[in-house]
Amino acid sequence: MGTSTTSAPTSTPEVDGAVETRGIEPVPDHERRGRVRELFPTWVAANISVLLLTMGASLVINNGLNFWQVLVVAAIASTISFGIVGLLSVSGKWGGAPGAMLSRAAFGVRGNYFPGAILWVARFGWETINAVSGAYAMLTVLRLVFGIRTNNFLVVVTLLGFVACTFLVSGMGRKALNLCNKYSTYLFSLISVVVLIYLIVEMPWGAIFAKSPGSGAMMIAGVGTIAAGGLSWVPTGPDFARYLPHSASGRKIVGTTVSGAALVLVPMVVMGGVMAVSNPELANQNTDPMSFLGQVLPSAIAIPYLITALIGMMLINSLSMYSAGFTAQTMGVKLPRALAVSINAAISLIGGLFMMLVAKDFVGQFIAFLTLLGVSFSAWIGVYGIDMVRRRKKAVRYDAESLMTIGRTSRYWYKGGFCWQALTAWAVALAAGLCFTKVQWFAGPLAGTWIGENGLGWAATILIAAVVFAVLPAAPENETPAPAADDARQAVEAG
Repeated sequence: MGTSTTSAPTSTPEVDGAVETRGIEPVPDHERRGRVRELFPTWVAANISVLLLTMGASLVINNGLNFWQVLVVAAIASTISFGIVGLLSVSGKWGGAPGAMLSRAAFGVRGNYFPGAILWVARFGWETINAVSGAYAMLTVLRLVFGIRTNNFLVVVTLLGFVACTFLVSGMGRKALNLCNKYSTYLFSLISVVVLIYLIVEMPWGAIFAKSPGSGAMMIAGVGTIAAGGLSWVPTGPDFARYLPHSASGRKIVGTTVSGAALVLVPMVVMGGVMAVSNPELANQNTDPMSFLGQVLPSAIAIPYLITALIGMMLINSLSMYSAGFTAQTMGVKLPRALAVSINAAISLIGGLFMMLVAKDFVGQFIAFLTLLGVSFSAWIGVYGIDMVRRRKKAVRYDAESLMTIGRTSRYWYKGGFCWQALTAWAVALAAGLCFTKVQWFAGPLAGTWIGENGLGWAATILIAAVVFAVLPAAPENETPAPAADDARQAVEAG
């Protein structure tokens, strides 16, 4: 994707220890020692979630799809969503900064607060969903191994334990995450082979292949549901690519991202669909999305699989919280990255307790959340993608000093700190996307249209944001030289 140069950033040198000390400041060239292949286990780990089984089952039970349709839906959804993740991850190697930070170049140093706030809130919800899933997995293991029945005290303890573990790993940073991701990939691959062999031997394949196909509309809607989870990782992609050197291949970044995600996502969604044929109640586990594994799989397989999935969900939440720390700092939280993560940890704990102790329809809430999540992230994707296209041929794609400067001398000050063209495109697309959206408790005025009925609100949102931003005149960047290093540090501290 070409090479790029950035101005020397105002940054704290990275300490070569167990805990990553670098925050939102861009990574200087001499610290760019990452390898593209390190992204593969990252995106494998990001998809080790038993919820994919439930979503696969939902494609069969609720969407009426057959085996081959589920396979096609999973393949298309993983390719589209993580293809976008990979494409926008390239900006991480261009600017050496997290996605939430690079977004300042698109929206302006002040304008970035608006989409940043939406993405931050959406990440709270995603981490809460993962925390609840992890706690349910722990409760299911306790029931299968020790016969312990679930009660409110255990709910609190398991949820607290899960959140504490994810907070610890995410707080340690990139090196700890890379190490955990590497070995969890090996472990999950091994146990998944065992589960696949069991399914091949035990499942009623005659009934599975005899199932009549569902409609094309339900396939399209299914793609949107599965892809929404992948789209939620798009603003996070640059966070894991920022240590890559400028010479890293953009094509390899995209290919590694898609292949790592698809390696897990496609088989798990298909496995969920296969399990749904033998146990149609799989898609209706509204209060506990994990307990079905004890019904479909023998305990000797279900227990290690649940433990492996539990580790995977801890890593998913750790990856999400890791990036959430950057978002918090970008939004003005004056804490080191490791401590900034604590805000998301506390909110996911509170939200998780509500979902497990008060709310009952977990799966219904999860699907509704995924739908809204896809729209909220899609508006940002459309604007950010066009901004990347415009920067592709610039000599300085991202000015590191200006990213860290929040005053009017920043290259990304635009007018009053806002890029009004980007904000207009983002707001219009977000409003339009919600109009096409329908969930349990909300239906937009355009939800009954072909786009709304086919669950394409997220795709329409990306397209609208991209088109509106592309046709608006490009906002000129501030060419005033950035302030001296001391002044820049003072500006950051003041912000």
